[in-house]
Amino acid sequence: MAVAGLFLIVFLLVHLGINLCLLRDDGGAWFNAAAHFMASNYVVKVFEVFLFLGFIVHIIIGIIVQIQNWLARPVRYRIEGYSHTSFFSKYMIHTGVVVLLFLIIHLSNFYFVKLGWVAVPDGITDRHDFYSMAALLFTDRNYAVMYLIFMVILGFHLNHAFQSAFQTLGLNHNKYTPAIKTAGNIYSVVVPLGFMVIPVYYMFY
Repeated sequence: MAVAGLFLIVFLLVHLGINLCLLRDDGGAWFNAAAHFMASNYVVKVFEVFLFLGFIVHIIIGIIVQIQNWLARPVRYRIEGYSHTSFFSKYMIHTGVVVLLFLIIHLSNFYFVKLGWVAVPDGITDRHDFYSMAALLFTDRNYAVMYLIFMVILGFHLNHAFQSAFQTLGLNHNKYTPAIKTAGNIYSVVVPLGFMVIPVYYMFY
């Protein structure tokens, strides 16, 4: 689960870099070029398989671990707050479910459209024109607000995920742990904020 999680953490940086191309005032040239490269490059297609496997493995193992935790303590603590588990750790399964819901919506809006599983949105003529699809979605205030909320929850999920992944891999040491926690805190704030800039830009552009 830790390895799959770190793989997804790296992928988010790549995905953010591509999405930030939406902010260029070039009619979507950079963004569509990057999207076309990701969709047509054979090396990327191989990594795409590993990406989906990473998501599946991460989700399945996450559910299994949560069930094991519930079975290990079927009765809650009588005194609230007795557990020393961090706030983010306690609600990982909840934030994970929300992130999964967002992933399904996100795939339905883009990836499934490209595959032809979902109809092309009204006003869009090319199912590979992801720039127009993104612009159409982010100019919808309701979708933009929902996207912002999802990114905040993603940040909560990433905060614990980043640190726990390294701990699971054995990198839990007085010398390294503070640096890992700091990097995790920065990552879980900067990456979601990077994604949040995009709908804000479209709402006030």
